[in-house]
Order: sequence, then structure tokens, then C-alpha cells
Amino acid sequence: MTHAPAPFDPAAHGWKILHWHEDGFPTLVGPFWSKKDGDGWVYGLVAEPRHGNAHGIIHGGMLVTFLDQILGVTCWTAANKAPVVTIQLNTHFVSGAKAGEFLEARAEAVRATRSMVFVRGQLTVGERIVATADGVWKRLGAS
Repeated sequence: MTHAPAPFDPAAHGWKILHWHEDGFPTLVGPFWSKKDGDGWVYGLVAEPRHGNAHGIIHGGMLVTFLDQILGVTCWTAANKAPVVTIQLNTHFVSGAKAGEFLEARAEAVRATRSMVFVRGQLTVGERIVATADGVWKRLGAS
């Protein structure tokens, strides 16, 4: 009799729950995880069956949601923790992900101006790229 492997436990591998939003939409699809990675951060999500689509793979909307959150927190940091909102997010799906896999996201702010932050990032499962993204976030209150 074969047993399914135990699901990945981020906490057991040094990951901490990302407490960026305490309420609202992000709390419905997480939890998202974070871990220091050199000078930056890496973020994680354990893909669950509830994140899937009718084809048995993680729904593109879930992948975009994860990217939006992680690129957004990267922009927030680049904006000296001032409020930011997404004004453009371009996503390219490269391969699929399945329930049980641990998705990792890395992002970098490419440029920050007085009113905008430009960012790019990618989602991976191990060495496999699942999606890439780039976008622009607006600093709230900046003109």
C-alpha cells in the first residue's frame, strides 16, 4: 500500500506566516508564507485543492492573486512602507502547478519614483518556473 507524501510544512522549514493583511480578500486564499533570502525575501504558498480549477491544476486567478500580493508587498517596501495599489499587472503562465506543491515567489522593485513603483517577479515550484509577472504600483496620495 502506497501512502501519499506528507504535505510540505513551511513552518518546519523556517517559514513564517506573512501577516501583511489581517482581513479582506487575501485572508480567503492564504496563508502566504515568508522567509528571509539573502538580502531579500522569498514568499510561499502551499497549493491546496481549493486553489484548483476543473483541469486539476492551480487556477490562473490564484496564481495572479499570489503574484499581486507578493509584488505588492515588494512595492510597499520600496515605497518606504507607504500605501500602494496595483495599477498594472502583466502575468505570463509558463507551466502548471498542482495541489500539494509548494509555490515560491520572488520579486524585485526595478524602479521607484515619487508616485510609482515598477516591479517584476516569478513563481516557481522547485526549479520549475510556473509564472512570471511585472507591473506598476501607485503610491496612494502621490500625484
